[in-house]
This record gives sequence, C-alpha cells and structure tokens, in this order.
Amino acid sequence: MEELRIPRHIAIIMDGNGRWASRQGMPRVMGHYRGAEVAEEITRACIDLGVEYLSLFAFSTENWNRPREEVNLLFELMRNYLSQRKRDLIDLGVRIRFIGRRDRIGKDLKLLMEELERETSRSYRITVILAVDYGGRDDIIRAINKALRLEFDSLDEDSFSHLLDLGDVPDPDLLIRTAGEKRLSNFLLWHLAYTELYFSELCWPEFTREELIRALEDFSKRRRKFGRVLDE
Repeated sequence: MEELRIPRHIAIIMDGNGRWASRQGMPRVMGHYRGAEVAEEITRACIDLGVEYLSLFAFSTENWNRPREEVNLLFELMRNYLSQRKRDLIDLGVRIRFIGRRDRIGKDLKLLMEELERETSRSYRITVILAVDYGGRDDIIRAINKALRLEFDSLDEDSFSHLLDLGDVPDPDLLIRTAGEKRLSNFLLWHLAYTELYFSELCWPEFTREELIRALEDFSKRRRKFGRVLDE
C-alpha cells in the first residue's frame, strides 16, 4: 500500500443522517444522534493519524428551512451531547472552535459554545471546528462588512482570509462528503479553492475509520499543483 500522506486539515460534510435513520425505520433524530457518535469516533481516528484540524459541517444557514421540530431537536441534541461529552473531549486533548453566526442560536447553547472554546483553548492534539449556523456566502458577506467597519484602505487575499470565520486556520487539504452527494452545499467556499474532494457513498452514521483511510489513500495518490505545472 502506498504510504499515506496525512492532510493537515480535513473538512467533512456529514450528510445522510436522516436518510440512514429512515432506512432503519427510526426517527430522523436518531440518525443525528448516531452521527454525533461517529463524529467523535472520526475525531479519535484523526488524532491517531496526526491530523491537526478537523472541520465538521454541523448545521448550515439553509438548515433553518427544515421543519421547526427537527431544528429544535437538532439543537437540543447538540447541546446535550456536547455538555455530556465535554470532560471526555478535554481529556482527549481536543480544542474546540465554532464558526458561523451566533445571533440566531439559543442562549443556553451559545453559552455552552463559549464555555467549550474557553475550557479547551489550551488543548493541542487536534482542533475540531464545528460549523453551526454556517454558510460560506454568509461568511464572506460578514467578512466584507467587517472590512467596511474597520475602514480598510485595501485588501489582499491574506488579509481578507483573516476576516473570515476560520481566521488563521490553514485551508482544508481534503474535503470529504458522505451519502453520495457531489456538491459543496455552501461550505467553506473561500477556503476550498485548491482542496482535494472525496465523495463517499456511505451515509455519515455508517462512516468508519476504514472509510477515512480509503479517503486518505485516494488523497495520497493525487498531485496537488495549486495552479502550477509539475514535471511529469
């Protein structure tokens, strides 16, 4: 087997929770609960492999269009799971960051997010970035408005990147999307310019360490050119 090249930053669109649950004859929310467990399992796998950053698309700006009951259950699940697993995540050495809007999120969850960021700020084994109420276009618009407020005389790519939610985090090297879908769904649009893409047929609750390794094997075969011409 070809030696694995480990990406510094992996981003994942965790798709297919509801579909997986429906196929199992379970309520959709059970798919989201299993999806949260898989997110923790993949975080552990990334730590073992030496990945520095893991970005997970948890709730998009468009997800507000889902039925209100499902949205409420999603946020309740997120709040309960993060609260229950906080100590384990700290012990595991996970630094947690959140990106996305915070003005539309309930007070209890917002306080928990701030608490997790504060209490894990010294953790160093991996940085897990949870995108909650996040959209790539919204991220760019908010960055433009921030630049206007700060009265920048001019902007280049580097200075503009630092106004975006990811700030000084390096762009993802590899994006994985599950459930067979082949689109970006408004995730990290600025940051994915040269990211390698891997599409898995597995729904997120079915995703395993073995499937992650398959994605890394595929990534390891690619030659990243970043617009350059490489010698054949």
